[in-house]
Amino acid sequence: MSATKSISVLNRMFSISVLAALVAVGPNALASQRPKLILQITVDALRGDLPGRFGNVLGEGGFRYLMNDGIHYTNAHYQHANTETIVGHASLATGTVPAAHGMIGNVWFDRELDRLAYNIEDANYHLLTVGADIDQGTEIDPTQRAAKVEGRSPNNILTSTLSDEMAVHFAGQSKIFAVSVKDRGAVSLAGHAGKAFWFSKAGGEFVTSSYYYDQYPEWVNKWNARDPAAAYSGKSWELLHRSSQYLFGDADDREYETDLAGFGRVFPHAYGEADDKYFTTKLTLSPAGDELTLDFAKTLLDEEQLGQDDVPDFLAISFSSNDYVGHMFGASSLEIEDNMARLDRTLADLFAYVDEKVGLANTLIVLSADHGQPDAPGYLNALGIDRAHYFDTDALDRTPAIEALKKQFGFGEELIEAYFHPYVYLNRELIREKGLDQASVENAVAEELRKFKGVAEAVSSTALRTASLPDTVLMRSILRNFHPKRSGDIYLVFEPDVFINDFDGLIVASTHGSPWRYDTYVPVIFAGAGLPAMKVSRAVTPYDIAATLANYLGTKPPSGAIGTPLVEVLKK
Repeated sequence: MSATKSISVLNRMFSISVLAALVAVGPNALASQRPKLILQITVDALRGDLPGRFGNVLGEGGFRYLMNDGIHYTNAHYQHANTETIVGHASLATGTVPAAHGMIGNVWFDRELDRLAYNIEDANYHLLTVGADIDQGTEIDPTQRAAKVEGRSPNNILTSTLSDEMAVHFAGQSKIFAVSVKDRGAVSLAGHAGKAFWFSKAGGEFVTSSYYYDQYPEWVNKWNARDPAAAYSGKSWELLHRSSQYLFGDADDREYETDLAGFGRVFPHAYGEADDKYFTTKLTLSPAGDELTLDFAKTLLDEEQLGQDDVPDFLAISFSSNDYVGHMFGASSLEIEDNMARLDRTLADLFAYVDEKVGLANTLIVLSADHGQPDAPGYLNALGIDRAHYFDTDALDRTPAIEALKKQFGFGEELIEAYFHPYVYLNRELIREKGLDQASVENAVAEELRKFKGVAEAVSSTALRTASLPDTVLMRSILRNFHPKRSGDIYLVFEPDVFINDFDGLIVASTHGSPWRYDTYVPVIFAGAGLPAMKVSRAVTPYDIAATLANYLGTKPPSGAIGTPLVEVLKK
């Protein structure tokens, strides 16, 4: 017998003996090897370097537990171009790119409805709390204000999620929940089979829609009646440590930072009184938003009895404050640093609570982010990086080059109808009326837009649809963001460190949403469940998370998943 054949026979014999052993001990032995709880944490806009950068203000049991005791992937990047909140959350949930899951942006122009659409709006499912959808006039998130429909559901997500696959595999016995300040942060990770709750600034409470429930569970009513948000009335966001302990302790006041309704640019930041119309908005601009999210999530863990049997349950918590603070003050600010210090305490509280109720040995934790975040141009300018600046999208249709195109095509009115990041939308109705070729107009406008100062690339949807593009990293990332029914006419990419800072009239310090590394770079960390401590510098992607969890649990991968299971997590 040849050596190769002998090895083959031995392998077969080993496989048979392992199978026989598993059959002998029965299915309960297999179940005992599974975690009782999957805890998926998403920190909105947590650029991959931030936990280590602000290590001086971190305590024990939070980020340090994850980075020192878990498997920390230090080189994780998204590979799609539009790094916005719903795009990243849906990618984490589905393990695939927006071209497949369909969430190509926080908003898109729906040609059939002839209006701007919000990513998770759904007229078929109303909110259980009347008027809880939008805090008119105080909402700092203009993409949410774009919604013309009160209801919310996951139905715009076109592929299955990891949580969906858990529901299918375990015959509906897995309890699946997601919680966030942002509705899109919760709805995406709960998937189609789970249940989502999010914070309503209009009412200062956590809400959901009729997609998930006919009426609130009693424990939710009790939590909302307790009104934990009111405890912040008349109080302020104070520094957690002495200013000398912070990297940015002597840089508390920058002229480019945003002062919203008296919240101020320096510590302490006053929340105001509970009856002030900006009160709940200010809570979300600070660590208070994450603290409220934690309080609700802990109550949910208890009341829904997560992790209390042999069928794995799923709890996703998306912490949003880091994103809002970054927009208002920038990634290199005392505010973002103190928010990280307080988030660290929030995570330590969460892990201690989960350890008490479920056991960290019985819980598989994964932490990542939906996107990174850039530094504010003002901060970069002060360091001598002069190329950093803001781009005026309102001027797109008024430049001489576009005016010349309009004259060439016979347009007496706007050729560029709108810009909703990251897409330029052309006046298709006039293009049709004049008998012009849509593809020719798209390509002509894209060619002119490439000449704008601050524009790195402009790609027509015609080119994306036909994939007639140069094979570059940038073009591949744009193509991964393209969906033929939802994408606009021209994908616009600004140069590195060039940003839009006008959020529907609110001037902010910085914005994310680019394909550049500061926006694609996020941490990926697995911990708990007996995993070893390890740092891995190999290039990975956040799409790998869903594939890894599916492989770990033995479910099939989400329907569109492209990620590769991370072998370090799967080693027993």
